[in-house]
Amino acid sequence: MEKLIHTPEGVRDIYGSELAMRKSVNEKILSTFNLYGYKEIETPTFEYFDIFSKEIGTTPSRELYKFFDREGDTLVLRPDFTPSIARSAVKYFMEDGKPVRLSYSGRAFTNNLNLQGKLKETTQSGAELIGDGSVDADCDVLAMVIDTLKNAGFKRFTVSIGEVGFFKGLCEEAALDEESILKLREQISVKNYYGAGEMLKHRGVSKKLQELILRAGDVLDKEELKELADDVTNEMSKAAIQRLIEIYDVMCMHGMEEYISIDLGMLSKLNYYTGLIFKAYTYGAGDAIAKGGRYDGLLGRFGHEAPAIGCVFLLDDIVSALLAAGVKGADDTEVQVVEYGEKDRRAAFEKIAELRKSGKPAVGKKV
Repeated sequence: MEKLIHTPEGVRDIYGSELAMRKSVNEKILSTFNLYGYKEIETPTFEYFDIFSKEIGTTPSRELYKFFDREGDTLVLRPDFTPSIARSAVKYFMEDGKPVRLSYSGRAFTNNLNLQGKLKETTQSGAELIGDGSVDADCDVLAMVIDTLKNAGFKRFTVSIGEVGFFKGLCEEAALDEESILKLREQISVKNYYGAGEMLKHRGVSKKLQELILRAGDVLDKEELKELADDVTNEMSKAAIQRLIEIYDVMCMHGMEEYISIDLGMLSKLNYYTGLIFKAYTYGAGDAIAKGGRYDGLLGRFGHEAPAIGCVFLLDDIVSALLAAGVKGADDTEVQVVEYGEKDRRAAFEKIAELRKSGKPAVGKKV
């Protein structure tokens, strides 16, 4: 019987001031999306397995919650909203060729290891800009991320930006196989540059190329990025660096460069990203509180080629970070208790009704 009052590992009950704060923050996030021209859409909590398959480049199969319907089709609880939004966009919104701006909010589910200390059910709010492959579109999303975090209550934060093509181009130049690339990504992601260097040396990668690949872990300013471009020989990596320089210049025009840092070592486990990727960090959070990137190849998987970029805000981490920063949660509104006896019951009911009509919570208590 005692087990029945506990939740499974990786999920939890949320209530009181924390829940009130989460709702308040989410309203601010969605309100900012609306100011940038995004319209809300709701997609199903579960989808066909193929929407999140390895070919799509989303969450590994072992981390999906899978089950079967009556027809025997494999279904999964969504681990990530972006493929669902891409599917919906292709089905409903691509006929006139105009850019599409869609936003969402809901729960996502990932069957990760309990040892990772992460929740298996998370609340996410995000936005997707589909049909615009320009630098200005990248920067419009970055500007929205910054404005959203400011509106949510953050005063100190950084949005780190990287470019998938830089690392990918160097790996292709080094002729690394898929397994080696995965191992290298893991090493760089945890900043184990010694291990990464040893692996590259073991695979016969030239010393110069080793140094360039390991520079993927550097945080650079604009001038250092320009200098690095002179050392890179493959066109994909050069184009990635040039794109980052252009993005930084446009963010300066937005007046938001103080929030931007350039991190070439930024990588994502989601393989559908094709260009800009970014993560927002702040004090009091062990991981990114918002992230996203460009995924120009994803919509083609659903039958309509189109460039796209999106972002997602992680509500659980955002609320934790705000509380750690000293931002007070919304207190539960005090409920006024109206006591009454047998004789003044009618008057008490009238008073309670008036309080509720004026927007104040009230309950009766017979004494």
